[in-house]
Amino acid sequence: MSSKSFNPFEMAQAQFDKAADILDLDQPTRDLLRNPMREYHFNIPVRMDDGKMKIFRGFRIQHNDARGPGKGGIRFHPQETVDTVKALSMWMTWKCAVVDIPLGGSKGGVICDPHNLSMREQEAICRGWVRQLSKDIGPLTDVPAPDVMTNAQHMLWMLDELETIYRQKLPGFITGKPVGMGGSLGRTEATGYGVVYTLREALKELKLRPENTIASVQGFGNVAQYAIKLYTQLGGKVICVSCWDQNDQTSYTFRKDSGIDVEALAGITDRFGGINKDKAKAMGYEILPGEAWIEQDVDILMPNAIENQITGANVNKIARRVKVIAEGANGPTTPEADKVIQERGIFLIPDFLANAGGVTCSYFEQVQSNQNYYWEKEEVLGKLDVKMTSAFLAVSELARKRKLYMRDAAYVIAVSRVAQACRDRGWV
Repeated sequence: MSSKSFNPFEMAQAQFDKAADILDLDQPTRDLLRNPMREYHFNIPVRMDDGKMKIFRGFRIQHNDARGPGKGGIRFHPQETVDTVKALSMWMTWKCAVVDIPLGGSKGGVICDPHNLSMREQEAICRGWVRQLSKDIGPLTDVPAPDVMTNAQHMLWMLDELETIYRQKLPGFITGKPVGMGGSLGRTEATGYGVVYTLREALKELKLRPENTIASVQGFGNVAQYAIKLYTQLGGKVICVSCWDQNDQTSYTFRKDSGIDVEALAGITDRFGGINKDKAKAMGYEILPGEAWIEQDVDILMPNAIENQITGANVNKIARRVKVIAEGANGPTTPEADKVIQERGIFLIPDFLANAGGVTCSYFEQVQSNQNYYWEKEEVLGKLDVKMTSAFLAVSELARKRKLYMRDAAYVIAVSRVAQACRDRGWV
């Protein structure tokens, strides 16, 4: 998650403050949008498999719901902090606004390590999380989804618990469900594909053909794998990926100059995105330190892991060849690093635009669940492409027109939409 010296919420607030200054927002609007509207902190008692009771700490932060029900994932992570969840809830507000879907921003989490929990214990945490929040979440209020170290099974347990409490079928309460149980086709691919849809448009703007580019990717979870798949389908080549090794408690970069084989690597990857180091080495991969992904002589960098990965300490290690950074992760770049990236003229696709494919498809799933009518995969991905492309073009046009950094342009669009919704409701 985040180091003790790095506070993601302070970073999120600083990014908002910059946009607020550009927009010349009045003080009441700044005060309203700078902090979450509601925070829930609670304990989840769980009887463990050994018979002992253990208390887990859970959170749900609802940043703003002026444009619609809250939307945002639930993370299970041993280093989860409330400041991380608060930052992510704020970023979700801007993410939904920048792609213009009628949802607000929320985020949830539990301090736990699924690596060390049985499936029964994980189920108990999921059901306990819902019980603590059942009066304050729901299909018309706040809609959760999977995030770091949570998956479709966790979502289904949560849905079942809420439906048990209310004695109703409420499939629109949660997204990321298994297909066949109210989940949407295309949801698995959505975030990674969304990153590449925006990358494709950026390359067009820079007059670069995908087949003439190579990339380095941080992360090898769901987002990274599907981003790599679509990028290579467009003709690009990924020469390395970096991921966390649960056994060694460190990260490694797996490099192959001829290009990585995403399907082969996926075959030796655990469910948390960790690649088997020995098997990768046997397949001809060079094993480098985890931070080596950022130093590669490539055209494109895709930080697709967690926050605080491109910082003032390592931004100058980015090769001169790099032309595009596509942020698949939430908050991977600090403001200090942003300044250097902007000065160097690297085209940055900001996180809450680049990775908005996930929440966009979650919105599609919510709509389908509420209607009890489901679309074919091609329709879902087609709608996703249209939404992501439109959002990118709007941000890019504003950036050119007002000579803004892409992140600032995306913030201006998102914050202005949310601020207007708050004004229209009479909140400010």
